[in-house]
Parts: sequence; C-alpha cells; structure tokens
Amino acid sequence: MAVRRVVPNVRSQRPQEGRRFYGLLGFEEAMNLGWIVTLASTAVPTAQVSLMTGDATAPVVPDMSVEVDDVDEVYEAVRASGAEIVHPLQDEEWGVRRFFARDPDGRVVNVLSHR
Repeated sequence: MAVRRVVPNVRSQRPQEGRRFYGLLGFEEAMNLGWIVTLASTAVPTAQVSLMTGDATAPVVPDMSVEVDDVDEVYEAVRASGAEIVHPLQDEEWGVRRFFARDPDGRVVNVLSHR
C-alpha cells in the first residue's frame, strides 16, 4: 500500500476569501464542489490544502485527507486494528472511494482512492 498525497482540511466559513489568501502563497484552485475547495501548488501539484464548509455525505469535516493506492486494503487494515470508523467505506459521486477513521489523538482522517 502506498500513500499518494496528504492534504490538510481546513474548516472554513469563508472559502472564497481563503482561496484568495492561499493564492498569494502560490496555490490555485484544483477542485471546487461548493462545500470543499481544494487548492494546489502551481509548482508541486500534490502540495495541496482543502477549505471545507462541511462534508456532503459524512457527519464531520475530516482533519486531513490521505490518498492511497488501494483504499479497500487500507480499510481492512484499519478496521482490523480496532480503530473507530467514523464514516463507512463507500463510493462518492465525485469519483472517490473513501472512509473516515479516528486516529489515536481523536483526529478524523479521510482515507481515499480515486476510482
């Protein structure tokens, strides 16, 4: 199993203002679903930050997102470890398969693969 990228998710009530601010740092909009705006570095596209007002299908805003090459394999490993699954493994309409788990410090991690 391999990690492809890690993205901090910042809870935001003003994502458009945040988009302008992070633009000053060299980020540009890579994805905008309304409730989440992902900004990527123009030089290193896997360097990203997401601004979230909420989550369309999950009960909480995750603290970070970790893209992996095989989300099903990671899900089984996390579940077998006894870690709390906050949001079940499922396919989302925007093209990812994902689940949320709580880390030992209580942070919620969105683990995903693109379909």
